[in-house]
Amino acid sequence: MATNLTQQLDTPAPPNLGTPDVLYSESYFRQTNGSLNVYFNKLRNLFGALLGPRGGKWVNMPYGAFQDTTDQTATANTATVMTFNTTDFSNGVVVEDGSKLRVSQGGIYNLQFSVQFQNADTQLHDVSIWLRQDAAGAGTDIAGSAGLVSVPNSHGGIDGHAIVGWNYFVTLDANDFVEIWWSTPSTQVTIQHYAAGTSPTRPSTASVVATMSFVSNLSTETA
Repeated sequence: MATNLTQQLDTPAPPNLGTPDVLYSESYFRQTNGSLNVYFNKLRNLFGALLGPRGGKWVNMPYGAFQDTTDQTATANTATVMTFNTTDFSNGVVVEDGSKLRVSQGGIYNLQFSVQFQNADTQLHDVSIWLRQDAAGAGTDIAGSAGLVSVPNSHGGIDGHAIVGWNYFVTLDANDFVEIWWSTPSTQVTIQHYAAGTSPTRPSTASVVATMSFVSNLSTETA
């Protein structure tokens, strides 16, 4: 998909007012006022564009979008990290070591993800999903982030499928990372990617997709 990233606003440079003469100079006064008028007009236009009805198009916020195009498996009842092998978009958010979604700027981020599960067993199985966040260089599970989802059993010789999508607000310091972890009681439950289909023609399916969007800086105010 073509994306136009060339539009931007120019930050007006402060005017060079020079050094006034010892005695009053009308020409210097006119020149100074003219420079200030130009500068303040540029500021007015800048703030008008930013604060106008479509001012958000000029705002450059950190973001990242990542996906995985491989199948992922887990040992039964074992915490396993979800991984990514493709970066779709990256601006201040990167994927490291295949799983760590790391931010260069601290703030509140909206993490959204979707996972394509497959169950080849004849029994329904629950899957647990949760987040793990960097803390002093080591990942720590985020309290309250875990959730359970039931993946349908195989039926009529067809594997069961479920696509799961959640989103969280997470608070991260600069250079922190967040990971998505999962566990399953059965090795027959996997995270699957699928090639493009036919009858009808349809695009391929990523096994995992995640996006991180900057929401707000970290407030320094106290209640």
